[in-house]
Amino acid sequence: MTIKRNFYAIAAILVFASCKQEKPEAFQLSIPEQPSYGAEMPGLDSAVYYNKVLGALVGSAIGDAMGTSTEMWSRTDIRRKYGYLNTLSPAIRPKSPEGTWNNNLPAGSGTDDTRWKAFTANYLKQFRWDLSPQNFTQSILSYYENAARDLSDQAVKRYPDALDSTLQRVDWIREWARVSRAYQEGPEAYEMARDRFYGGEMSCAGMLYTPMFGLITPNPESAYTTAYQHALFDIGYARDISGLVAALTQMALHTQDSDSLLNTAVFTDPYQYQDSRLVGRIALQQFESARDYVRKARLESTETLKNKVNLDAQKVPKDYPYSEMEWLQQEYVYQQLEQDQKAIPFHAGEIWEILVAGLEFGQGDFLKSIAFIVNYGRDNDTVAAVAGMILGAQVGFDALPEKEREMVLQISKNLMGIDLEAVARQVVAAGN
Repeated sequence: MTIKRNFYAIAAILVFASCKQEKPEAFQLSIPEQPSYGAEMPGLDSAVYYNKVLGALVGSAIGDAMGTSTEMWSRTDIRRKYGYLNTLSPAIRPKSPEGTWNNNLPAGSGTDDTRWKAFTANYLKQFRWDLSPQNFTQSILSYYENAARDLSDQAVKRYPDALDSTLQRVDWIREWARVSRAYQEGPEAYEMARDRFYGGEMSCAGMLYTPMFGLITPNPESAYTTAYQHALFDIGYARDISGLVAALTQMALHTQDSDSLLNTAVFTDPYQYQDSRLVGRIALQQFESARDYVRKARLESTETLKNKVNLDAQKVPKDYPYSEMEWLQQEYVYQQLEQDQKAIPFHAGEIWEILVAGLEFGQGDFLKSIAFIVNYGRDNDTVAAVAGMILGAQVGFDALPEKEREMVLQISKNLMGIDLEAVARQVVAAGN
């Protein structure tokens, strides 16, 4: 009986267990992974690749040269003297370390913006298999030490006039060398030197050379991260912007569509700036503002724009090659950008906004975008040089305006000592 009772008890337990409802697994929704924008880029034919790299370098030099004569000017002063700048003009200006290295040069002459492209190409050639902040700072120090060594040259000692050109080469790189030396000494020294670089302001330092990394990397994200690692002279979100201009340059090699190009700045964020609490991603906010200025201008009627644009800006210059409507749209955008001006014209955030507005306004038209940027003024040679590199990479050398491209090639080589075709070959070798 005992055995029978145990049997019935076990059976009852089994029946009860089988009837008991099992606890369901908790349902979860996974957080979607952020795809890498433009990760699957097709390879470029060698001839196409060279044409685009040369286009980027020459396009940048055209932008630099078009802005050289009016760098740091206001748009009012530009209009008073030139009307509307559509092409290259003589660089009637005194020499300076960051500007032209001689007084009053012919049209097609450039500034430090083009010199930095040549310098970076040499770095890419020398360290193509080992790009690193350490090697980049060493390249800067090597240049500085060689230039400083020339100060003791006998010709300099004998002829005071010979000192000028040597001092300019030293002065151009001196602030950069200070930070580079500190970087190699250690984190504390580097931080102190970087934070007083050009007065400790958020300058556009990285933007002078980081677009070059977009020419030798396989996709926008790798262009961004390589540029970011080399943007050792930037502080705050200026470093994010330096990465973004490299990403835009990389995408420009593969698309003719302006929206696909510009959206690179929206979807490329490997270091998650947009997750910053309270602030978010400042570079993206500026990007959206700049595009919105242009979009709003396109939606307005001619009469509405006339009511919004200052009276003295409504007269279309005789050299303006587009319609009255486009002129009013441009002036409206200019007025919005002026409200965002920073304490210094070479502030990274200001340059970024002007760049985005110029690319959005031109919609892939090289000269239209560059002229928009140059005629706005401020640090227009730097903005136009960055825009020229992006657009030149997009359209290629053969599609650049013939007169401007040939003039810049000749002047850069014969007057400035920079052979852009040779520089392009250096970059292509580094990118293969």
